[in-house]
Amino acid sequence: MQNESTSPQTGETQPESLVGREYEVEVGPVAHGGHCIARTDEGRVLFVRHTLPGEKVVARITDGSADSRFLRADAVEIIEASKDRVPAPCPFAGPGKCGGCDWQHAKPGAQRRLKGEVIAEQLQRLAGLTPEEAGWDGTVMPAEGDKLPAGEVPAWRTRVQYAVDADGRVGLRKHRSHDVEIIDHCMIAAPGVSELGVEQQDWPQMATVEAIAATGSHDRQVILTPRPGGRLPLVELDKPVSVLRVDERDGGVHRVHGRAFVRERADDRTYRVGSGGFWQVHPKAADTLVRAVMQGLLPRKNDTALDLYCGVGLFAGAIGQRIGEKGAVLGIESGKRAVEDARHNLRDLDRVRIEHGKVEQVLPRTGITECDLIVLDPPRAGAGKSTVKQLAALGARRIAYVACDPAALARDISYFAEGGYRVRTLRAFDLFPMTHHVECVAILEPAK
Repeated sequence: MQNESTSPQTGETQPESLVGREYEVEVGPVAHGGHCIARTDEGRVLFVRHTLPGEKVVARITDGSADSRFLRADAVEIIEASKDRVPAPCPFAGPGKCGGCDWQHAKPGAQRRLKGEVIAEQLQRLAGLTPEEAGWDGTVMPAEGDKLPAGEVPAWRTRVQYAVDADGRVGLRKHRSHDVEIIDHCMIAAPGVSELGVEQQDWPQMATVEAIAATGSHDRQVILTPRPGGRLPLVELDKPVSVLRVDERDGGVHRVHGRAFVRERADDRTYRVGSGGFWQVHPKAADTLVRAVMQGLLPRKNDTALDLYCGVGLFAGAIGQRIGEKGAVLGIESGKRAVEDARHNLRDLDRVRIEHGKVEQVLPRTGITECDLIVLDPPRAGAGKSTVKQLAALGARRIAYVACDPAALARDISYFAEGGYRVRTLRAFDLFPMTHHVECVAILEPAK
């Protein structure tokens, strides 16, 4: 049987692996996830990385078997190149190498155009909306300072988690793999991260090393995750830095020396972010998103508002400063340390309150039956149908949905439509250059 093999462990017949097989293909449209779609002569669907729409390439299978619905592949030879192709500036980018960047081989303008095509496809497929119906002009805007010529790479990533191999050398994970691509410099790492010199030091007995360079302060931090039974090394970096460690037993983050937090700056406020908590990675992201959310919501004096999945209080703080002494904001966040930080960060705003717990559990307990404004910035999976139903029932004048995944955004927009809301405007921002990730801000309002 040509498409089957026998497992030596179980003796069972298994589909033939196609890993390593090569196909010459014409590349079709971009797909969500940093790859493009192609088909073999036999009609097999390939998701191909390191290529661009319209190219002819040799695609080598990296994952899949004879009975797979689709196969994953890398373009290992470019037969006919796209006009949008450039040589990858990073020596660690390419087939079989670092999996961090998806579009090093594309011009910056082309990267943003591809991301726009993905957003449009997800909106149409999952929400039944054209860009025009979503109030979107189809453009993905670069962050301030990131509009660079082809061949130049913006150094934007203020938080980098390095993997460590068995010899203590640092690198980055290969695509869909635990293997480590050893590097001596990450081109997209922000200057504050690169200046720490993590790549120039060995990290024996460590599993990961995360480097953080705060925006708006000189705070620098390293978070060490030891291998089981591993001991912390002597940290000798090029800049003053605080050091935290991740406990192998419970995953908790504990201070070794220095501050247990970094101070981030956005919207003319300083935010404490502790224990490796979430903060936008691009140095311009927090201000960009606050501006887009406030322009969309247009808070008024005396408004009542919800900030859901509020993290350390970025949007709650922005709204709280704009609604006057008689307005009120309730933030809800599931991370215990993030709640502590949010309460600390917003302690000067008497009308802002932060509750700890999952949104879908806490919101019904509050007794809130109506509000004027809602902002939600859910995790990558989105808010989900049940939570959206709860929010739509509150009758908010406007809702701002901040999304890092266009598929989750489109799904939740369709749920809001069932609850009587339509998209008023949508804006997209390229806050993750060289990768397939994109950030969107959708403003919703009652359909009637």
